[in-house]
Amino acid sequence: MRILHTGDWHLGRTLEGRSRLAEQEAFLEELARMVKEQQVDLVLMVGDVYDSVNPPAAAEGMFYEAAARLTETGCHLAVIAGNHDQPERVAAVSPLVARRGISLVGLPVPKAIPVPVARTGETAIIAALPYPSEARLSELLAGDADESELRLAYSAKVGLLMQQLAGAFRPETVNLAMSHIYVLGGLESDSERPIQVGGAYTVDPSALDVGAQYTALGHLHRPQAVKGGGLTRYSGSPLAYSFSEAGQAKSVMLLDVAPGKEPILEELFLSSGRPLVRWSCRGGLAEAYRWLEEGRDANAFIDLEISLTEAMSLGDIQALRKAHEGIVHIRPVYPGRELEEDELSSRASVPVHELFRKFYQRQTGGAEPEEELVELFMSLVSEGEDEASGEDEFAEGGSR
Repeated sequence: MRILHTGDWHLGRTLEGRSRLAEQEAFLEELARMVKEQQVDLVLMVGDVYDSVNPPAAAEGMFYEAAARLTETGCHLAVIAGNHDQPERVAAVSPLVARRGISLVGLPVPKAIPVPVARTGETAIIAALPYPSEARLSELLAGDADESELRLAYSAKVGLLMQQLAGAFRPETVNLAMSHIYVLGGLESDSERPIQVGGAYTVDPSALDVGAQYTALGHLHRPQAVKGGGLTRYSGSPLAYSFSEAGQAKSVMLLDVAPGKEPILEELFLSSGRPLVRWSCRGGLAEAYRWLEEGRDANAFIDLEISLTEAMSLGDIQALRKAHEGIVHIRPVYPGRELEEDELSSRASVPVHELFRKFYQRQTGGAEPEEELVELFMSLVSEGEDEASGEDEFAEGGSR
């Protein structure tokens, strides 16, 4: 059978207030074309359908329409909730869509998903594990586990549940696993919401070694393989969601797999998202304007860094943004304006108003703050100190 692995759609996400809905809709159209052209039998969507637990109505409508399009040719769609999703929301419409070939799993359950494929006469068994919070894992395992099992580390708990799900695997079926987790060794970017705290929610690759022919993962936005036993990959996100992903090629993974056989993989690259690029204009404003006149990265979102010797005017900023609507950040760099180490170490002895002046100068390229602004800042500092003093007095009175 033919399987497509995708995830981390983050429908409804913005970039510094700029809507990405049009790009997300274009991606979903591109995905539907791929499914039809490649005669895909099963799509694995590995979590983070939405960017928040309360997504905008447009994002929800986009997901439902995409699910309908992906399954209109007989393809089955299996979706799990990620750490950005509200699990009950993802699974809420299951009774309405199950007969259409759509499986929605919001919370971890100890039951694998069987998917019969009419085109090949084969059956896929999916060990599907949505984002497993510590509380969800403990609750799920509490019914049939002793106290020693409940004290297992997070990674071991994930492995225990995956073993339970994999109990449905058979030699005559295509055996798959999917989850939304952070696996040790994965390369992160700035656009993922952390799910591991000090390594506590990190999963060892060995926990996923349960006999699946392919393990499809979500959470990390860079497409990548996971080192360890078995064939395990992150599909990555379809769009670049932060400038730490600048220059990354976005893709989905296509698999041809038969029972008991090694899958044949093909990475299909996507073209629908706007690229995110970083410009570093060492030649100052003149170089930035020259690049704009050349039409460089005309369809991109841009993080613009400009080397300057004097403060940039508001008119310059407005002209740059008018010349390219995709400019997201404008970051002037002034030589010699960086804090020296000795200044950092001695700033505790510098008066607050002087620290504010230095901060203002660094932010504006050397301009002096108006006295009214300094006075306003100091009045706010004074109010904060008064409030803190009042809280201390209240605490002392309560202790007496």
